[in-house]
Amino acid sequence: MVTTTLPPRTFGLAAHRLHRSTADGGLAQWAAASRPALAELQLGIAAVGGCADAIEQHALASHFPHLTRLPYGREGGVMRVVSRIAGGVHPEQELAGAIYLLDPLDPSSLYPEAQALKRQCISHGKPLLLTVAAAVEWMAVEAALQAGVSLRARLPAMVPSIDKQSVALIAHDALKSAMVDFAFRHFDLLSQTQERFATGTTGGRLNEMAWSRGWPRDLPWVQPLRSGPLGGDAQIAELVLDQRCDKVLFFEDVHVARQHEADIQLLERAVCTKSFEAACYHTPAMADAWARAWA
Repeated sequence: MVTTTLPPRTFGLAAHRLHRSTADGGLAQWAAASRPALAELQLGIAAVGGCADAIEQHALASHFPHLTRLPYGREGGVMRVVSRIAGGVHPEQELAGAIYLLDPLDPSSLYPEAQALKRQCISHGKPLLLTVAAAVEWMAVEAALQAGVSLRARLPAMVPSIDKQSVALIAHDALKSAMVDFAFRHFDLLSQTQERFATGTTGGRLNEMAWSRGWPRDLPWVQPLRSGPLGGDAQIAELVLDQRCDKVLFFEDVHVARQHEADIQLLERAVCTKSFEAACYHTPAMADAWARAWA
């Protein structure tokens, strides 16, 4: 049922045609896998026009406790999501996060709206979920935290157990200390993952932290790769494409000029290419919530 008022917490929802054009596409699979979490959270969904059409066409409306419709993308629907992530014109329309299921081959993935949405979500500390895998896991994360139970006890079918996940840890200069602190606090959990990778200086600092915690000094806790500007992001992209890495925890600093912006976009496009397997979480707050849910 489509409503005209937003519940206390609402996520914006958009998806490229690849994910919404068929009854078994990414949008439908996410809605089915996340239906219990959406109901438990009583989460509102504000769907951009094409998504709203697909929800109706594929008879998915019953999956959403609260559903509102935004204009089509060509009429400014995604622009409205960006504005409302930042607080919007009307405070009651503010969004708590955004799901944007991207097709990396769709030219609109490079439009200003898509870039601005990422920037505003990171700036305001709100979740941005760009793949089916991320959207499924994140709904389960929020539901587990709300219920005060471990995600391990209620794992959606599409989400692998923590010992089957491989994690990349990336942080820009201003956030490297935050990454080391995150890894220190969640060391036991992260040590349960199948493999860990890190770029440049971040990798060196994480290994030093792990050795100080008693990790064997002859074994790297994270596999160190090149720094981002020298190809580390591209190396992780290849690991994602080879399905050796399915979780990217990327502490991004969107407030400084980044000389290797193309490499960052390449990594994100690799993650979106593996939409049903890979996820990228962009902020310390998202990484911390993810880790607490798995504890």
